[in-house]
Amino acid sequence: MKIFKFGGASVKDAESVKNVAFVLESEGFENCLVVVSAMGKTTNALEQVVHNYFDKVNYQTEIEKVKQMHLEISTGLFPKGHAVFAEISLFFSDLESFLRRNKSPNYNFVYDQVVSCGEMISSKIVSEYLSDIQFKNTWLDARDYIKTDSNYREGNVNWEETQKKISALDSQTCYVTQGFIGSEANNFTVTLGREGSDYSAAIFAYGLNADAMTIWKDVPGVMTGDPRKFENVSLISTISYEEAIEMAYYGASVIHPKTLQP
Repeated sequence: MKIFKFGGASVKDAESVKNVAFVLESEGFENCLVVVSAMGKTTNALEQVVHNYFDKVNYQTEIEKVKQMHLEISTGLFPKGHAVFAEISLFFSDLESFLRRNKSPNYNFVYDQVVSCGEMISSKIVSEYLSDIQFKNTWLDARDYIKTDSNYREGNVNWEETQKKISALDSQTCYVTQGFIGSEANNFTVTLGREGSDYSAAIFAYGLNADAMTIWKDVPGVMTGDPRKFENVSLISTISYEEAIEMAYYGASVIHPKTLQP
């Protein structure tokens, strides 16, 4: 089993989603699990929804902007009338319904229920697109497999329960699922910390005893510096776990700090 993770920049628009399919075709789309982040800057936009909600400012306008962005991306991937358009609208309808009914004053709880929608929608779009171009796959709700405590926004994984659930997956099937999210005992969404999709991929890799886990980025690999900030950086061909953990600890954005251990 192989694990592939695609971050927000890798699924930011229709062309990027098509490139994901190209990558999967070149790597061999079989016996794999694909972990997908929210598209582009969706998480930031949904964070604004939460801010507006608690500030009692018009949050519906922000939700509509995010909805239209996903519909626009989908227009570049699917024919008119495709079922995915109704699914996207339903996701946002459910989000608005949750915010109307919510009585909890817990900011972190509301944050997790709202912001997680980005991953749910992006993974559904990617899964549907892959199916349409004959890459057979099963869409998974990661919250059914990654179980955590109720520490909203920084969930601690219940490793025993999580491994039991993930190890039951069929290693001969291809799956598409979400990064960043799990659920607690009452099945409310809990996020794993900002930029936590790498961590999700590692959790699935651990639970499936995967052969390999690949994190696809907009750089060729781990480098001696951030190429957006420094000149003459070079690619590091191999790196030990200890060095990688140290780099992550000190803030190298190419690796999420929690990813290495699982």
